[in-house]
Amino acid sequence: MEKGRVCVTGAGGFIGSWLVKLLLSKGYVVHGTLREPSDQKYAHLWTLDKAAENLKVFKADLLDYQSILTALEGCDGVFHVASPVPSSSVPNPEKELIEPAVKGTLNVLKGCSEAKVKRAIVLSSIGAIKMNPAWPKGQVKDEACWSDVEYCKKTGNWYFASKTEAELLALEYAEKSGLGVVTICPILVLGPVLQSTLNASSLALIKLLKGVGSVENVEWRIVDVRDLAEALLLVYEKPEAKGRYLCLSHAVLAQELVGKLQSMYPNYNYPKSFVEVELQDRVMSDKLQKIGWTYRPLEETLADSIKSYRQLGYLD
Repeated sequence: MEKGRVCVTGAGGFIGSWLVKLLLSKGYVVHGTLREPSDQKYAHLWTLDKAAENLKVFKADLLDYQSILTALEGCDGVFHVASPVPSSSVPNPEKELIEPAVKGTLNVLKGCSEAKVKRAIVLSSIGAIKMNPAWPKGQVKDEACWSDVEYCKKTGNWYFASKTEAELLALEYAEKSGLGVVTICPILVLGPVLQSTLNASSLALIKLLKGVGSVENVEWRIVDVRDLAEALLLVYEKPEAKGRYLCLSHAVLAQELVGKLQSMYPNYNYPKSFVEVELQDRVMSDKLQKIGWTYRPLEETLADSIKSYRQLGYLD
């Protein structure tokens, strides 16, 4: 039995791939958008269970409204996961990051209205919460806290600015249009990789394993990609889910994280020293847990991540 028809933008990425896998396993028919469906880097999607019968891919660009609308037609819901992520320095961040994130989100939401989609889940980021210099010092940052866009730009945090503007727009659009929109703000996303290329957060963990002389003893705030996929589906399926949700499983200092990794994998070249830094403001995801979200142990996330990096040849 078909459970429903949903669209996932950015279906071939790290998060998008796990979400597609989960949705297919739950009986959904999935419309996945890809920039170039014939690209071999998306071949892993066709190896997923039930992909042959229940996955339909669409060539779509977030800035091309008609291509997005075509992918959305016939769907009950949409998971807007796609967003430009900087791989290195960006010469024109307004044009290369902010414009596609904001205009792309608007195109998806307008397409939802036109295609009569009932519910849209928008993937935002902790970057839309954490950059707020006016937030009372020591007060836990939760869903009520918004990053200051101008402060993000002034400090060169263009990705955070793009996610903040796009999420603000999504919730404003929901209020004006009546479209059911829920946003999720994940923290650093780790976990096993389904695609053949590595994403930025996986590279951060590999860097820790390959060793650098000294690292700052900052808090690593982590969520497993599989638990994030479950959170996205949870807020889609729960009618009472409203507004925004921060998605965080574990908070661990770099020195403690390295200690865990060393006990599991003693032979890697770990950092030799840790520079103490001022502790960051605390963040909490109680709101998501109150509607039934649970997450796996950190050790499982680390073990499964490293196993997949080894299988792909990124680690010995």
